[in-house]
Amino acid sequence: MTLRDSPSVRLAHVSRHFGDVKAVDDVSLDIYDGEFFSLLGPSGSGKTTCLRMIAGFDHPTAGTIVLHGMDVTGVPPYERDVNTVFQDYALFPHMSVGDNIAYGLMIRRVPRPERETRVREVLELVRLSGIGDRRPSQLSGGQRQRVALARALINRPRVLLLDEPLGALDLKLRQQMQVELKAIQQQVGITFVYVTHDQEEALIMSNRLAVLNNGRVEQVGAPAEVYEHPATDFVAGFVGVSNLVSGAVAVAITGSPNTFTIRPEKIIIRDAGT
Repeated sequence: MTLRDSPSVRLAHVSRHFGDVKAVDDVSLDIYDGEFFSLLGPSGSGKTTCLRMIAGFDHPTAGTIVLHGMDVTGVPPYERDVNTVFQDYALFPHMSVGDNIAYGLMIRRVPRPERETRVREVLELVRLSGIGDRRPSQLSGGQRQRVALARALINRPRVLLLDEPLGALDLKLRQQMQVELKAIQQQVGITFVYVTHDQEEALIMSNRLAVLNNGRVEQVGAPAEVYEHPATDFVAGFVGVSNLVSGAVAVAITGSPNTFTIRPEKIIIRDAGT
């Protein structure tokens, strides 16, 4: 089965208005089974609002949200086969790491032996074996982020939503976690929907990404496609570093204005006459 065989998530003409503000404006996306898909955009672009609507924390003003072929537009969060990882971790400080991770299983009354087995397995997956008895206050930022990830993965959701989960980490740790997060996603094989304003994160980790601006989708594609062939001036300026040159196409019948982009790494400086 390829990624494109079965959409895990479909947004069909989804809009979300807050009064006169169009936070999300007629967004349509297909996110495929087993895909690492990023929603990339600046603050206010609508990416987090899209994620919240997929999770069921917010509801669209118009349009349809489909998970695994089922219309869930009006379905509450606890009835959707998704889990969410937030930037602030949201760990319970009075609980051990193991109890934090197992919390969802305890709510569902999963028997203790199974809970303990699954906690050990997921701690091994996120490379935190042996720290189940510690408290969150005894962990580093990167370790707390892995615990939050483990708590979401232990429920075995078909879709994992991640809302800028690495934003609170320092640069070196963030770069390390990018590699680890992608490796974990490939190992578990579930769909990751990842919200970020960091183009490096999106380009490194994603199978595909959507660039959003002012509540609308500017472009959807593989990282190389979006970087090398930006569809709009906004994408060219937001993804990577570009030199944008405006002008008119002299040989076209209309002579309409156009813009082309030159990436710095494509520029070669030579001696005159060479």
